Amino acid sequence: MSENVVSLHKAASQPAVESAPTVLTVVPDAPPAPPVPLWVRSGRTVRAAVTHETTRTVVRGAVRHGLYTANGGRIIARRTWDGRTGARYERMIRAAEAAGNLDTAQEWEERLTRFRAARHHRRMDLLHSPLDAAKGVAVGTGMGVGVLVALGVALAVNTGRVADVVTPLTATVDFIATLIRIVQIVWGPLVTLAPFLALLALWSVGAHQKAAPQWALPAHHRSGEGEPITPSIVVKALRDLGVASLRNAIKEMGDAGASMLGPIRIAGCGVEVDVTLPSGVSTVEVQQRRRKLAENLTRHEHEVFITIPEAARTVRLWIADSGALDEPIGPSPLVTDDTMTADYTKGKAPWGQDLRGDAAALSLYQRHLLITGLSNQGKTVALRSLALWLALDKSVQFLMGDLKGVGDWAMFDGLATTLIQGPTDEHVIQVTEMVEGAVDEMNRRLMAPPGTVFPALIVLVDEAQVAFMCPLKDEEGRYYGGSKATSRYFMAVRKIHNQGRAVNVLMWQGTQDPTDQNLPKLVREGAHTRASLALGTESQARMALGDKAVDGGAAPNLLRPGLDQGTLVVASSGIDIPKGQSSLTVRTHYVDDTAAEAITDRAKTLRDGVTTLTVIERGEQRDALADIATVVGDAARVLTQDVLKRLAALAPDTYGKWSFLDLKRVLDGTGAEPYKSDGRMVVGRDRLARVLADRTTDSGSEGSASAPQ
Repeated sequence: MSENVVSLHKAASQPAVESAPTVLTVVPDAPPAPPVPLWVRSGRTVRAAVTHETTRTVVRGAVRHGLYTANGGRIIARRTWDGRTGARYERMIRAAEAAGNLDTAQEWEERLTRFRAARHHRRMDLLHSPLDAAKGVAVGTGMGVGVLVALGVALAVNTGRVADVVTPLTATVDFIATLIRIVQIVWGPLVTLAPFLALLALWSVGAHQKAAPQWALPAHHRSGEGEPITPSIVVKALRDLGVASLRNAIKEMGDAGASMLGPIRIAGCGVEVDVTLPSGVSTVEVQQRRRKLAENLTRHEHEVFITIPEAARTVRLWIADSGALDEPIGPSPLVTDDTMTADYTKGKAPWGQDLRGDAAALSLYQRHLLITGLSNQGKTVALRSLALWLALDKSVQFLMGDLKGVGDWAMFDGLATTLIQGPTDEHVIQVTEMVEGAVDEMNRRLMAPPGTVFPALIVLVDEAQVAFMCPLKDEEGRYYGGSKATSRYFMAVRKIHNQGRAVNVLMWQGTQDPTDQNLPKLVREGAHTRASLALGTESQARMALGDKAVDGGAAPNLLRPGLDQGTLVVASSGIDIPKGQSSLTVRTHYVDDTAAEAITDRAKTLRDGVTTLTVIERGEQRDALADIATVVGDAARVLTQDVLKRLAALAPDTYGKWSFLDLKRVLDGTGAEPYKSDGRMVVGRDRLARVLADRTTDSGSEGSASAPQ
């Protein structure tokens, strides 16, 4: 018996191949889905209609405007009750007692007594007022009729008609009748519209006070962004802070919690208010909840600053206008004022603006400086702007080491006596020797007669953490980096911190991401002015600014990396800090490289040909005569002691131990010997130039002097 084979797919031009018989399996169709019940479809439709945004908007609008009217009536009733009774005074008394302020409570009690006495006097006057009113009406009517009759007599005399005597009286009666008719006409519509006008007035009061739940308000009010700060908002934010004792104390005060607040003052791009906390509430409890407080005030965390003034149990809140801190500040006066000069002793460097919008200027006189922060937050620009201002004082000298080496300080070539730029260990060695040279200069100044005045010498090291982390040792086995007594850079900085201020030798350092390893404790605490940009942790903030500043509210760790570039927290006696605070937040001016070069060009015109020495690699054969000409530079003459210092900075290994005798031995017989000018030994530029021009190319000739070893 043969089977029927059904071919489902037939391949074109496919040879016939015998295969196993194919059996067709018939799959029955799936049963149709059961119809959705009507109640399910109706529920879905109702749910879609209820949850639709249009429906939500309509419901919110209806609830909002209804509650505006109802709560407006409640507000007016409350105001009326407060005006007619002593309820307001009693609330103030309870609030003062809850805050422990008995003097204020007594003052409010005296006001309540005076209010009650005045109210009693008014009520007693009401007993006599009906009789007084009747007398007044009778007298007024009689006088009015008399005046009208007298006016009529005068009119009759003038016209000669006796009937004119009653004309003014008749006209007055007609006028009163007209007013009565007008009232009769208007009275009906007025009575009809009066309820609607009353509801409109109640709605207006409620709408002005936003007397509706938050969810029912319009979108721009629900977000609260940019909401103005009022006493009620501050009290509500404190009440909802999560401090039980504070919340309970405010509840006991009723709605008079605003008695905790001082006046709300406009302060720059925000407002400032002092809050006296109730007994049992610590200022630390409020400080630790800065983010929650900011959100309760409809602000971001970085827009609320909490500091501790001198008054006990008081916190000072500075609340920025929404988004104001994201707006840039104006250009530096260094850029806009081409005539600006500096005064190291009495002047202050224009650094930026504080949060109030007032100019923030820093005194640099006899103050060591430390600026730190995370990478790429504006540390170099903030440090450089201070040096740019000080460069406009021609008496100030600079020794600079840039251990980043990307040209941020290149514009000081021609201003700084020494400028070292580079990130390698060899550059760290050169910077260390530069700082040690400043220590020698400090010791020389300390040995001078009492009363001697020395020009400021600024020893500036940017990216100083590279020096502290350097692992190299010198020939004696002493580390260049580190924080031990055998660490050369560390000890040189410490010596300047200890005694340099007395003779105007100052240490300025800029560092990144401070730790105990790359910024030792003794070094950071030796700085008189400490400033920090954005940091990662509170422990780093304490390293940068000290415990006192952080405990007083300084929080550079709460600045936003990348968004708050150039904003730093300063702890220094050289800047005007509000009384009772330990730090000041400053938004520094941004001075770009082009503007910085223009400022240094102005500074160079104030000076007499400063020749910047750039330390070269070790081990090179030195031409002493050429080096002397190099350090003399464009100056007509240079003191021999300054020539020796510059030679030591140029090549410490070769000239570091030179004395005047070594210098004299090289120059003797060349025609460029040192000579006296104004009673002091100098080396002349013109003499050196002639010697170098006449010198033969023979390396063994007398004019070609090599450095004695």
